Amino acid sequence: MKTLIKPLLFALTLGFVTSVTSFSEANPIGRSKAVATYKTGIYATRTGKLNIALDKQTGGTVDIRLRSNNGTVLYSKHLGKNERMCRTRLNLNDLEDGVYQVEITNGVEVTRQTITLSTKQPALPERTIAMNTVASN
Repeated sequence: MKTLIKPLLFALTLGFVTSVTSFSEANPIGRSKAVATYKTGIYATRTGKLNIALDKQTGGTVDIRLRSNNGTVLYSKHLGKNERMCRTRLNLNDLEDGVYQVEITNGVEVTRQTITLSTKQPALPERTIAMNTVASN
């Protein structure tokens, strides 16, 4: 009888653990059930524009944000679960010099691109003045 109790107790424990894990939620709290994968292309033009191209799968959402160095959101775009692509052009000419970040997230993964704006200071022309003194008699 004692030899029968140990295997029976082990089998009941294993059955209970298996049923609890199968009934538990596989998706952690706060995450959307469908996560969209995405591909991006980000580039700046010589005229001060920032082009963002994003292609994603349907079924999940993606957010695009432009943040300043102190974390202020300057631009935000939300792509719904049925949208497949986004093409946008941001004008950076009115922004002050500094460091900015483009942040793209699907709720699980976050992609960040750092953008540095700096204005070249005009160079002062260097000028040399030479004088020749001519003696007259």
